[in-house]
Amino acid sequence: MRGYRVLDLSSVIMGPLATQILGDLGADVITVESPGGDLNRVMSPGPHPQMSGIALNILRNKRNVVLDLKDPAGHTAVLRIARTCDVVVTNLRPRSLERLRLTYRDVAAVRPEIVYCQAQGFPGDGPRANDPAYDDIIQSAGGIAAAFASALGRPGLAPTIMADKICGLTIVYAVLAALLHRQAGGGGQRIEVPMVDVMTAFTLVEHGAGAISEARPGNPGYSRILTPNRRPQPTADGWIHILPYTAAHYDALFTYGGRPDLAGDPRCASLPACIANSDFLYRTVESMTPAHTTAQWLTVCVAHEIPATRVPSLADLVAELPSAEHPQFGPYRQIPPPVRFSATPAGVHRAAPLPGQDTAEVLAEVGCTPAEVEYLCSARPPERVPSALPMIQESWQ
Repeated sequence: MRGYRVLDLSSVIMGPLATQILGDLGADVITVESPGGDLNRVMSPGPHPQMSGIALNILRNKRNVVLDLKDPAGHTAVLRIARTCDVVVTNLRPRSLERLRLTYRDVAAVRPEIVYCQAQGFPGDGPRANDPAYDDIIQSAGGIAAAFASALGRPGLAPTIMADKICGLTIVYAVLAALLHRQAGGGGQRIEVPMVDVMTAFTLVEHGAGAISEARPGNPGYSRILTPNRRPQPTADGWIHILPYTAAHYDALFTYGGRPDLAGDPRCASLPACIANSDFLYRTVESMTPAHTTAQWLTVCVAHEIPATRVPSLADLVAELPSAEHPQFGPYRQIPPPVRFSATPAGVHRAAPLPGQDTAEVLAEVGCTPAEVEYLCSARPPERVPSALPMIQESWQ
């Protein structure tokens, strides 16, 4: 994406993750924060009050500008930046964008070819368009909580900000598709990414199941996924996750695990049989695994091509990350771009900035006079007080 410029008017995780990926791919990302700053800067411990461990990765490959968009001078400045950009990404709600005069209509007036991606919790043409929405709310509204209820007897949430991250990835592919359309001569456009629609589509890929057919309707829910026994298994020295998928897989596990009487059992003779009997089969495998070590089970699984893995801790995964050097804050663990290109490798070429670190540079690039730059840079964001943090994200809204 070298040669493309992105204006990031988003906050917290969903939008910043999307623009981090675009930056990893080579885009020049300019992120604009309100004077209060972004919650992602304080969502975890870090080497500086305004640089959390989360921010060290999610703000990388970006230049940072602090502007008060309610100030007429700040509004004029952000439109000057937008005039130089190919993409705008925002997760401000429609009412806030109208109030700030930063809707697609406003931005397209100064940059007709803009690809303008607006993500919010609910569809913009529905009654909930301006409702606040965080990851937990969208997991519940989009079917994840219902899937937990089917599996475990009560609604629950995935222990990760699943909706924010999936919607962030959706923003990325939507923006890239719109840029291809523009490159083919189709011009700019507005993209809307309603989080609840994204998560509903995500959940129902498998859990629509039999209910999808109207000719012969059945029940929703993919039974193999919804058994409470679908989980990693304990071993003699830790944890493993074994996922047998064929009759041959099960026969090998039953033989090694001391249950040769189950070899050839019709309950695992075919994929439909395995799905129908998944609760029994998962319980049976789990009853066998404590007899051997993780390494011993992995040896058996490799020999028979059975999908399996040890279960690392979160600390193990962090320890496996490469170390990088931040020019201001020293060494940190860098989450590498997960896609490997043979000709256009993604990478980290700019460390995460502090709030307002690049304000003067960017404003000068887009034609602001020295006096305008001085005025717009005069109100530096103060050190944040933790008790005030819940208000930060609402400072533009």
